Amino acid sequence: MTPTAPHPADRPLPDEPEWPARDGQRAVFLLDASSDLERRILEGWIVRHQPAGGDRSSWETVSIPPSRRPGRRRRIGGRLEASLVAPSGDPLLVPLRVAWEREKVEGRRENPLRELLTIGDPRDPGRLRQEWVLRRAPHLCRIVIGKPAHLSDLRARWHGACSGDAGQTIGLADFVSRQATLALERAERGLRGARYKVPRLVREDILSRPAFRAGIARLARETGESEESVARRAEHDLKEIAATHDPHVIDLSAHLIHSLYKQGYGEALEYDRERLRRIFTLGQRHPVVFLPSHKSNLDHLVLQYALHENGHPPNHTAGGINMNFFPVGPLVRRSGVFFIRRTFKDNPVYKFVLRQYVDYLVEKRFTLEWYVEGGRSRSGKLLPPRLGLLAYVADAYRRGLAEDVFLVPVSIAYDQIQDVSDYVAEQRGGKKQKESFGWFVHVVRSLRRRLGHIHINFGEPVSLREALGPPHAGHDADPDEEAIHVQKLAFEVAHRINRVTPVTPTSLLTLALLGAGQRGVTMAEIERSTGTLVDYVVGRGLPVTESPWVLRTREGIERTIDGLIENGVVTCFREALEPVYAIVPDQCLTAAYYRNTIIHFFVNASIVELALLGAGEEGVANPREAFFEEALRLRDLLKFDFFFAPKDEFRGEIAEEVAVRAPDWQQLLQAGPAEIRAAALRLRPLLAHRVLRPFFEGYRVVAERLVAEPPGASFDEAAFLSSCVALGRQYELQRRISSPESVSKVTFQNGLALARNKGLLAEGVSGERLAEGRRRFASEVDGVMRRIEVIESIGQARRAGIID
Repeated sequence: MTPTAPHPADRPLPDEPEWPARDGQRAVFLLDASSDLERRILEGWIVRHQPAGGDRSSWETVSIPPSRRPGRRRRIGGRLEASLVAPSGDPLLVPLRVAWEREKVEGRRENPLRELLTIGDPRDPGRLRQEWVLRRAPHLCRIVIGKPAHLSDLRARWHGACSGDAGQTIGLADFVSRQATLALERAERGLRGARYKVPRLVREDILSRPAFRAGIARLARETGESEESVARRAEHDLKEIAATHDPHVIDLSAHLIHSLYKQGYGEALEYDRERLRRIFTLGQRHPVVFLPSHKSNLDHLVLQYALHENGHPPNHTAGGINMNFFPVGPLVRRSGVFFIRRTFKDNPVYKFVLRQYVDYLVEKRFTLEWYVEGGRSRSGKLLPPRLGLLAYVADAYRRGLAEDVFLVPVSIAYDQIQDVSDYVAEQRGGKKQKESFGWFVHVVRSLRRRLGHIHINFGEPVSLREALGPPHAGHDADPDEEAIHVQKLAFEVAHRINRVTPVTPTSLLTLALLGAGQRGVTMAEIERSTGTLVDYVVGRGLPVTESPWVLRTREGIERTIDGLIENGVVTCFREALEPVYAIVPDQCLTAAYYRNTIIHFFVNASIVELALLGAGEEGVANPREAFFEEALRLRDLLKFDFFFAPKDEFRGEIAEEVAVRAPDWQQLLQAGPAEIRAAALRLRPLLAHRVLRPFFEGYRVVAERLVAEPPGASFDEAAFLSSCVALGRQYELQRRISSPESVSKVTFQNGLALARNKGLLAEGVSGERLAEGRRRFASEVDGVMRRIEVIESIGQARRAGIID
């Protein structure tokens, strides 16, 4: 009679680990098994590897809830309770699990999209799939042993975790089960890599923390609610906030992201893999926070893909609750996004829960990500930073939850952006389109055109330890002083994002074309204009996406301009003597968006030009001092549209800029007014009219609208901004402004912020005094505009070849 072949689960597996306990030491194996087959595999391994001469009394097995099937979690059974309450001696608790792998392809264990969609996650196969793999490819089945621990050690840690708690805590069995799951996750990560470093049992851990329960008790006292009521609200809020990482969805999302962005931007993202590797190394020792610029709805997705293809774990990314709609919300939550409400300042329970969640992520060294600007930039420029989450992270660091935290500035730049038409509509006064499934379909469809490439640049990380000093847990700090430190941190991150934002051919070409105003230009004029800009970029060593000399060749210019023509931003008239190019009239804001992504590199140079003209006016007693005073005055006027260094540092930057552009500037400022003005107009390239004119034209609309506003009338900001849009359109028709890009709601908002800062909206000020202040503001803006027009006239003559 032929003997029956043993079941595959009873056969030895390749590369089986050794028995973890010493001879004579009793072991309790905590089995994390999702099926009866996995349990059989684990028990078979135990029997095969038990010490020689050992018997069943030297070990026992206890099941814990299967971590890979959270939807099927079950209550901790009495068997584990019994093993822990009345143990024999001090047993060694050994977590045990089966890990399933897939075959390597070209040395990598990647999961094809077809498999992910048809058979699911190969790392978490169903019962039938497990049987199939075990029979056909047993080398893909691995025994994983979590780090063992003696019961006495775990009991001491349990007591420590519960110390100081006034209420109930989790039982020892629950604590042991969680520690076993975490030990298995760490061990399995050694097989699969850091890409799948995802938190388990987040909500359970946070809800059971003494600090969390103490906070609930405090909130109950402050609000007058019962602790049970506050606890229910807190648990609901935590469920609404927390990400629920799923390795299957993480892999699936990577495939979907790639197929999504490559429609418009091609296969490859452009970034420095070595710099990303250094950031990964940093994240092994400290929490890391990625703080990207926010230009497009693709920003998070492309950064997530770049991290994924380099083996990084997914970030815990803050997203607005407005994005939590089907199917996007459930998908991105399971790939790392946690959702937060737009406003919650009057909800102390929600604020407390969010702070506890951030504390947990910082303490456990999970990587975070959010947009320091808060929302997408509608103008192309970096927005003023939002401080909320940064303040939470800084506070967690100060309280000693991490030895250091590193903030990583990230610039995500696009040759062209599919969202830009929506931004233009909003700048003209339109309403933001609400996020929904229909909106998502529109975003996907908008990618079906050639948009160039995506460029990701990582700035130098900011160390909180270097910026804030060592943690001072238990020490009182001045809240106002801490708020100032956080604000400085945020602005430093913004500066570093700007510094690594690359100059693209599209951004440089739109800077040149917008400088021509509404006039069409020939290819020869474009070549002259871009040539001087390229010289400036090279001379200043600015970051670029490709060789700036591309725009020194006609072929490079034509390739770049063809991309803008294809997407309707630029038009070309070819029916006369030679082609003439111009920005399409209703696309000026689109072109301005691309220009504005790099405009910060040219602001100080533009200020130098205007300050030199101011220093060269008749009657100026001390031109050198007048030059710096004028530069500081312009800085003050532009501070709501651009980031500037502190005044002393800014003065040094201006001195450096003028020294580069006019090496003899010290002697020049001792000359007469005519010589100073002439020297200012000899600078190459002339930039003020290309860079600053749209902003001052917008400020002039705001100033003149304020002059027309009755000083004593109540002020309605929304109505005032709408009236500015209307007045701007009137001035555009009357040719009182040079370009439609000056009619921008964003610019009007910043102009209004400037007026408010000058006290021109203040209540309690006499009507005549307020009216006089508004007239002075309008006159001040007019004075700047007159200088810009002088510079523009010289620039037009150069572009046309009339003067050199």
